[in-house]
Amino acid sequence: MSLHDNIIAYTRSIRLPEMRKSYQEQAAEALQENCSYEEYLCRLLEREHMRRLENRKLSLIRAAHFPYKKYLHDLNLDYLPEDGRIKLKMLKNLDFIRTGQNIILAGNPGTGKTHLAIALGIKACMENYKVLFTTIPTLITQLKESRSEQTLRKMELRFEKYDLVICDELGYISFDKEGSELLFTNLSLRAGNNKATMITTNLSFDRWQEIFKDPILTAAMVDRLTHKAYIINMNGKSYRMKETKDWMINIDKKVEPFQLE
Repeated sequence: MSLHDNIIAYTRSIRLPEMRKSYQEQAAEALQENCSYEEYLCRLLEREHMRRLENRKLSLIRAAHFPYKKYLHDLNLDYLPEDGRIKLKMLKNLDFIRTGQNIILAGNPGTGKTHLAIALGIKACMENYKVLFTTIPTLITQLKESRSEQTLRKMELRFEKYDLVICDELGYISFDKEGSELLFTNLSLRAGNNKATMITTNLSFDRWQEIFKDPILTAAMVDRLTHKAYIINMNGKSYRMKETKDWMINIDKKVEPFQLE
């Protein structure tokens, strides 16, 4: 086998794809710049390292199960409610994850709660945090199924380990007693372990009893989730409607007016 064939075989065997792809290009540059062997090796290892970091970030984003990708730079801050716009400046440094504080995004539908939550979640993935995105109804269904299949404790242990869990759509569907208790237990476990949870809801706290049904459980849930939490008032005009109007304006600009021959 030639030297090239050996390098390809070895880098494939020990899983160094970036080194396999770039070693010839880097060798030519090193020769031109009169680099030492150590400098050449360091360049190869640096590229491999950076590629692996990038792949890990992409893997974390995929594993989070975001319904779509929305980055912080995609958000039109002018469309966010004032409180969301102000507190985003503080939240985007992700200190709330390091300190295990919860975030409650509360406001009427369409004001950018989910967009903001996803953008913060993706930023967390990019900074090497393990994130899970789920809707409240989906989470309760999974918890019930795990209990019936006697795998609930396994799911609870996995749920506790996420650095950030985003629970979307609290308030759209009410729960039965079992669902409410399971949700309370698991969110309490995260709070007890100083793990951050972000919740989006279209209901004010005084209306949470409408979905939990039990006033005592509702009071305990509100108390547990809001302790040292950031409460963000997301009431305002529809972010989604403003985005749609902008989209329609851009479409209109691209369509040439019809002219009769």
